[in-house]
Amino acid sequence: MLTFVVGLLYLVSGRTVQSQGATGSRFVCNAIPPGAEPGCGYDPSGIRLQSSSPGEDELRNTIIVLRETILQQKETLVIQQGTIKELNSKLARCEAAADESPPGRSRGQGSRRKEYGKNTMGDLPRDPGESIDQLGKTMQSLKGRLENLEQQSLRLPSTNVSAGSVSALTPLPLELRELLRQRLGALETQLLRKVADLEEEKSQLYNETAAHRQRTESALNSLMERITELEKSNNAFKSPEDFKVSLPLRTNYLYGRIKKSLPEMYAFTVCMWLKSSASPGIGTPFSYGVPGQANEIVLIEWGNNPIELLVNDKVAQLPLSVSDGRWHHICITWTTRDGFWEAYQDGERLGTGDNLAPWHPIKPGGVIILGQEQDIVGGRFDATQAFVGELSQFNMWDRVLRPMDIVGLANCSAYMPGNVVPWVDANVEVFGGGSKAALEICEDRASDS
Repeated sequence: MLTFVVGLLYLVSGRTVQSQGATGSRFVCNAIPPGAEPGCGYDPSGIRLQSSSPGEDELRNTIIVLRETILQQKETLVIQQGTIKELNSKLARCEAAADESPPGRSRGQGSRRKEYGKNTMGDLPRDPGESIDQLGKTMQSLKGRLENLEQQSLRLPSTNVSAGSVSALTPLPLELRELLRQRLGALETQLLRKVADLEEEKSQLYNETAAHRQRTESALNSLMERITELEKSNNAFKSPEDFKVSLPLRTNYLYGRIKKSLPEMYAFTVCMWLKSSASPGIGTPFSYGVPGQANEIVLIEWGNNPIELLVNDKVAQLPLSVSDGRWHHICITWTTRDGFWEAYQDGERLGTGDNLAPWHPIKPGGVIILGQEQDIVGGRFDATQAFVGELSQFNMWDRVLRPMDIVGLANCSAYMPGNVVPWVDANVEVFGGGSKAALEICEDRASDS
């Protein structure tokens, strides 16, 4: 048996030597370093031998580039997966916060306000309008990021590359793309639902605010009407005409104003009660100015001049004297025919004249000021021409009163309110420190005499 084995080994050795001699070549196996590409030439010490083909080097470089690209894409996948998890977490927190409202309770104002005070997203503004805008921007940003992730970032390198060129990118598998679309659709749906809820809340808050404002305005209007009624019914004056206007200082800011204006007139009568002891001159009891003519009608006594009546800036001097500190009744009449005028004091006619702005109609639409002479319509007063004292019962008619009517007004035997300007409390305003006070002129005049 031993002899048979030795013979067999000899036979095999002889055939091997014969084969090597026939081919004239040898096969030598060397160790390959860990991580090295198979099929590459290395010497027994592990040092890579230079390839004789340039194409192989380019292919190896391309493989290295593709490996680095794959590693970078893997890192991008990890980052984007983390972002998706964070967004899912925030959406879950929003849904949990929305589910915290008590069951069975309608979404009334109280529940909305409590939810409104919570900042469940951590990055939402408190104002509903700002929240809607911010959510819209966030949704667009996330949508863009996911679309970019689908189209660019999550693409794998293709094996079909050419030497020296950048690797081409192939789409992700259909299942992964479909998963990304589903995630994107779900995220967009949730954000749109949140936006719709905020829009509804904003609309309800606006409607409630508008209704509250309307109720408040209605209550204020009712209160103002009630106050006006009380002021009318509980007036401090016994009658609307029983009051006086006091202008105690010679300034350019104390005055009264008649709310009514004048129509076009071809005659007039002005009557009033005056009380003044100012010197020199009592000033301007009243003036009427119209656009283009501030001195349409003026009664004035200033400096050492007598009392003057101005019509259309034409002047007539009146023989009146009322600066003794007592109440005096004054009436002035005028007609455009020949410019005829009359002056009454305490019921007695003291003077007449004519040619005072004859055939001039009194212009309408002006302003009547008590206590000041107007340099422009309704203003630019001169303190040296201001009236100092008290006046009452300023009435004006668009006709010439009869002498007997003027006597009745002066001795308090008749009462005739002016048909153009009546003396009533609601028709007189005071400014600059002037005042209105109750006065029954006939009783006060009787106590002075």
